[in-house]
Amino acid sequence: MSPRSKAKLSDVATRAGVSATTASYVLTGRATEMRISESAEQRVRQAVAELGYRPNRSAQNLRTSRTSTVGVISDFVASGHFSSQMLAGASEAALQRDHLLVIGETSGDAEVERLLIEEMIDRQVDGILYVTRTGMEIQVPEKLAETRTVLVNCFDPDSPLPAFVPDEFGGGRTAASVLLDADVTGDIHVVGETPPHTFAGPQRLAGINDRLAEVGRSVTSVVPCPWAVEAAYEATHAWLATGARPGGLICLNDRVAMGVYQALAEHGLDIPGDVSVVSFDGTELATWLRPRVISVALPFVELGARAVQSLLEPGALAPGVVRLPMPLMPGGSVPALPPTKEQPHV
Repeated sequence: MSPRSKAKLSDVATRAGVSATTASYVLTGRATEMRISESAEQRVRQAVAELGYRPNRSAQNLRTSRTSTVGVISDFVASGHFSSQMLAGASEAALQRDHLLVIGETSGDAEVERLLIEEMIDRQVDGILYVTRTGMEIQVPEKLAETRTVLVNCFDPDSPLPAFVPDEFGGGRTAASVLLDADVTGDIHVVGETPPHTFAGPQRLAGINDRLAEVGRSVTSVVPCPWAVEAAYEATHAWLATGARPGGLICLNDRVAMGVYQALAEHGLDIPGDVSVVSFDGTELATWLRPRVISVALPFVELGARAVQSLLEPGALAPGVVRLPMPLMPGGSVPALPPTKEQPHV
């Protein structure tokens, strides 16, 4: 063979001393099914490596009706910073199953979304992940009913499509438990908006109140503000100027926590000496704050991985919403409890 020529399946078969059919069975994962000997299989794979053979993907697609690709249609996920972890988890899970991701971002444009869905279907992707940056209830586009689809970070209450979302309610319970476990006795307030079109904020607040109710307590108030640093700073600064002195603050995301930290400092309030703070999302921003804020993290890597697993593994595509636990990122924004003293033996 010339160094510039591309190896063919027949070249692999000749080098391995088998028929082209046998070589094809090995390369399509049917060696066991077709009772091909282990030595023949090894010779074929060695020939592939020596010749640098790459299968003709188009021809393979025609034979198997599979393209070894997964389509990802998102609003803003691909350009988001920490939510790109979801794509990393999905990509790794796809590669483990010999698939690649094909990503399309709509920027919230309904017409672009329609065209992307049609393009993915025309390209015969083996399935589609439909992803939103913000956790929310959605109405699934009708075209998605034409192919295998899994929803990520969103769900449609009127659709049987499988959906993977963070357990925001459980995350709210976790955040409240952090303050309760630290024996925070002052009033507990929440900072951030809880818009009804999303489920993260309302579910987090519901989980917080659910956990507090178990010990006869509740959120004293909600300081409303957009989930952004400057907005949180201004809202918290104005609130503290009225004389409010909280025992604990639960920020609905890490950007809110950064604004809250600045406002507390300007009012001479120490974290965690005067005020305990807990946050959500577990972004890199949480690690920059001093003291590092305790944050209930979004399981984005697992969301992507579990969605791909459900999409590609036989029998794994089950309808319904799967809520994944939100892990706790440690920090120093809540006082550490003193170690429990051992009781003396009698």
